[in-house]
Amino acid sequence: MSKTISSGEDGLSTMSILKKQEQFLWPSHILYYRDPLPLDHGKGSYVTAVDGTEYLDYFGGILTTSVGHNHPRIIEKVTAQIGKIIHCSTLYPHENHVQLAEKIAEIAPGRLEKSYFTNSGTEADELAVMAARGYTGNFDILALRHGYSGNSAMGKTLTAQSAWRLATNIVPGIKHAINPYCYRCPFKMSFPSCDLACAQDVEEVIKTTTCGRVAGMLVEPIQGVGGFVTPPPGYFSMVAEIVRHYGGVMIADEVQTGFGRTGNRWFGIEHWEVEPEIMTMAKGIANGFPMGNTITTPEIADSLVGKGHFICTFGGNPVSTMASIATIEVMTEECPPSVVAEKGELLRKALERMAENSPIIGEVRGMGLMQGIEIVTDKTSKTPAPELVVEIFEATKAKGLLIGKGGMFNNVIRLTPPLNTTETELDTAIAILNEVFTQLQ
Repeated sequence: MSKTISSGEDGLSTMSILKKQEQFLWPSHILYYRDPLPLDHGKGSYVTAVDGTEYLDYFGGILTTSVGHNHPRIIEKVTAQIGKIIHCSTLYPHENHVQLAEKIAEIAPGRLEKSYFTNSGTEADELAVMAARGYTGNFDILALRHGYSGNSAMGKTLTAQSAWRLATNIVPGIKHAINPYCYRCPFKMSFPSCDLACAQDVEEVIKTTTCGRVAGMLVEPIQGVGGFVTPPPGYFSMVAEIVRHYGGVMIADEVQTGFGRTGNRWFGIEHWEVEPEIMTMAKGIANGFPMGNTITTPEIADSLVGKGHFICTFGGNPVSTMASIATIEVMTEECPPSVVAEKGELLRKALERMAENSPIIGEVRGMGLMQGIEIVTDKTSKTPAPELVVEIFEATKAKGLLIGKGGMFNNVIRLTPPLNTTETELDTAIAILNEVFTQLQ
């Protein structure tokens, strides 16, 4: 159990941190757990709280510490870069900037080649919308219900969950299609007999809510905040055909699914054999350093020249780009997509065994080391049970495991271990989850 003690002369106690949080930070900050958990340091798959309690971190700062906390190779390279130059803005070319752009072009699918680096996934998505509109000359953008795209006005408009939107921030030109949420299909149908009715609905949205021409469609291959909703085979290829027919481009939001997270592929959209014209990424790109990126085909990037100025002061920062270069090197050597797939299979099979024996696990879904568990009151009614998720959170925390949650109904547990987590750590997490689910039966 957690203790509340002073961390010594060099740091604040848990109580002091929480008091300052309440006094000096916006109360709209979301904090996990009934007793919020101030963290002090991390190493590998583990973090240590201010009170000295160690936890196995299987949410990774929202899928961000992709190769674990304080990886020595990343720390070494970043420290060396800090000693040379920390900031220069995009007004001056820099070796790290171009080297990272080249590396991402090498692993990106299809003809994606030219990058523009920003500070976050929100900015990356904003830039993607601007690029799609600038290239096609069309205005309307399609997105999916239950999706999430960030904290700006455009990001909240692309987002299709009421809890994450502010009415005063909504901007025009965004239309939302039904998402491929098979477990809760709004058509009350089943795959594959449904003939991908949700994908066909995209054309209906275009015909009824736009002028008949669109700039593009932004999609998360697996919805993150939406609760790891994973589309069935064939979904994105049908959607891409429809969107392109009406003048638009496909934008794959890989903020959570990118960089091997889904296993066997570097980027999630590749599982559906679709080559997007634009792709966005952030989170795991630099193992915790702030960075976003929007990569496009050459003709899209080139089409924006002369259409107005735009700049990102901190985009392509020498330190963040070095962190990203080092992160991709570690992924390539320690946990390439094939290894992530193997570990993901171990986790998935264990979760499915739990689901067979637990009346409150409605569905297990996801890919690779991006696995979701939908919690319900019972499997027949499929009634969302967010209150049970709270109990699971508290129980796993007490046993030393940190997890994530999400979903439209806040009833989905999200498990996203570091890509280089060990089988021993997986076994530990699985044992804790199994014990908690057994207790809740």
